[in-house]
Amino acid sequence: MTLMPSLTPASQLTEVVASLLAGGEVEAAARVCDEWCQAKQDDPVLYLWASHAYQRMGKFEAMVDAAIRSAELAPRDFDTQRRLVECHIYCGRIDLAREHLAVLETRFAAQSADLLRIAELHVHSEGHAHAYRCSAKAVNLASENVHALYSLAAAAVNLGQIDEAEALYSRAIRLNPEEADVYVNRSALRTWRDGTHHLDELMSILRRLPQGHVGEVPLNYALAKEFEDLGDFERSFAHLQRGASRRRAQMSYRVEHDVQAMETIAKAFTGDLLAHPVPSVPDECSLFVLGLPRSGTTLVERILASHSQVGSVGETSTLAFALMRLAGATSTKTELIQRTTSIDFCRLGALYRQGIRSYAQPGTWLIDKTPANFLYLGLIYLALPGAHVVHLRRHPLDSCYAMYKTLFRMGYPFSYSLEDLGHYYLAYHRLMAHWREQLPGFILDVDYESLVQYQEAGTRRLLQHCDLEWENQCLEFHENPTPSATASAAQVRRPIYQSSVARWRDYEKRLEPLAEFLTRHGVDCA
Repeated sequence: MTLMPSLTPASQLTEVVASLLAGGEVEAAARVCDEWCQAKQDDPVLYLWASHAYQRMGKFEAMVDAAIRSAELAPRDFDTQRRLVECHIYCGRIDLAREHLAVLETRFAAQSADLLRIAELHVHSEGHAHAYRCSAKAVNLASENVHALYSLAAAAVNLGQIDEAEALYSRAIRLNPEEADVYVNRSALRTWRDGTHHLDELMSILRRLPQGHVGEVPLNYALAKEFEDLGDFERSFAHLQRGASRRRAQMSYRVEHDVQAMETIAKAFTGDLLAHPVPSVPDECSLFVLGLPRSGTTLVERILASHSQVGSVGETSTLAFALMRLAGATSTKTELIQRTTSIDFCRLGALYRQGIRSYAQPGTWLIDKTPANFLYLGLIYLALPGAHVVHLRRHPLDSCYAMYKTLFRMGYPFSYSLEDLGHYYLAYHRLMAHWREQLPGFILDVDYESLVQYQEAGTRRLLQHCDLEWENQCLEFHENPTPSATASAAQVRRPIYQSSVARWRDYEKRLEPLAEFLTRHGVDCA
């Protein structure tokens, strides 16, 4: 497509780029953007679309430049200002994102909806106290806005203010009993007992919903959680299975794509490639806690982050964004994996360090607690050879069941089917065996069951692996006031407990097909 940017109306150029991006013609969209940028078209919407096109192309520097120009041309337009924050996050510049968020909060403090979007960006920047403040302002502006109450409650959970969160969720439910997502979040806050549960309320709401209503999913998860708390495992699993099946039916996910990707990673990252990591830098600060979700990664993060020399950036996309920046645009996972074997590993390490340091967390060592980083262990070894890596593992059936019973908001699409979970777990199990063989001594495997049973011994082992001196406060991790924005945000405020160990036995018959599949393929499920 050929256009004369200097002669074509900005509105038409915008429509062209939007259409090209929607159709997947990213390179054509980027060419049009290049042409109008060279023609110095001063329309903020054009530059806004250009930032999206450049991002899809993997041109992160051009993406940021376009976003900056768009924001300069329209300082009072919320979308252009928000886009600049997003671009800073993609580039691993959380410090710049936070600076601009502070500006947004002053410019757009009059609208509840704008404040809620700013709060969401604060969450992506690990600014949970700021997210709480913005959500509180939104509630003050619109006290009966259920979404504002929901946002404030979520921020309260991340800050450990569980009683306040429960009150806010209940208030939101009174205002709009049909807002089903609120129920599952309230049910996750604590362990319910006779006299405190919400089963009658949940069943009543579920019965009133029309067949196929999206609210069936969260309501069934909420019922599963509260029935499990009360020891009614049959009804708990029935509701869980119903909710998970409906959630799975809403998705086009195919687990074989993830399985193939893990097999491709193992084939690509072998002895020859891994033989020459870049030299470790003197000020290496990277500490990875990884594994499958719900395997105990948050527990280990809280233990280590209670040490005076350790901070945490939580779950972050810093490594993934740095990788995308260097690999450029790819059309398939296989192509991306192949490209990662020949990128500049020294540059990848530098971009990653810059990104995590931009969070400005205290500590000589900074924890990245992104579970899926187990996929990138070869890259971590090559780009950050001085990093410390802790891998959490858990009984296979406990691990799979814990994921199955969690309604994840984003990611982990394999968790809504026991069959998908079996295939994904097996691929993960094989990939971790590959990393242990290829990278001896680089990874510390920590068994969740052993850690919760022998807390002090396990904590000493963790600290020794990370070259940290013993500090007693690591045993009192539950008193750590720092925010936590994971599915375990409420549990980490409690002392260590063992009630989740061997929970799979309560559902042994239901999990038999999964156990048989994993055992048949060499995974010990005894």
